[in-house]
Amino acid sequence: MISEKIKKAKAGHPTIRIGKNGITEGLINEIKRQLKEHEVVKIRIGIKDQDRREIAKKVAELTNAKLVEVRGYTFILMKNE
Repeated sequence: MISEKIKKAKAGHPTIRIGKNGITEGLINEIKRQLKEHEVVKIRIGIKDQDRREIAKKVAELTNAKLVEVRGYTFILMKNE
């Protein structure tokens, strides 16, 4: 069931974008809400001057989610069971 949602997220467009404001409390709350609702979230990083893997790890940590994949400036998070 989860693997189907991950495949769907990989094929789809990012539902959240991290912009110039970076990782804000509002952004984290929205990611948590989407994880609760959909279990899998695809996120696009718009900040090019920071390490994208570090951003992905930090967001996963802050949302208590599992980092599934980092590809380019996009990453996928999955709800922790």
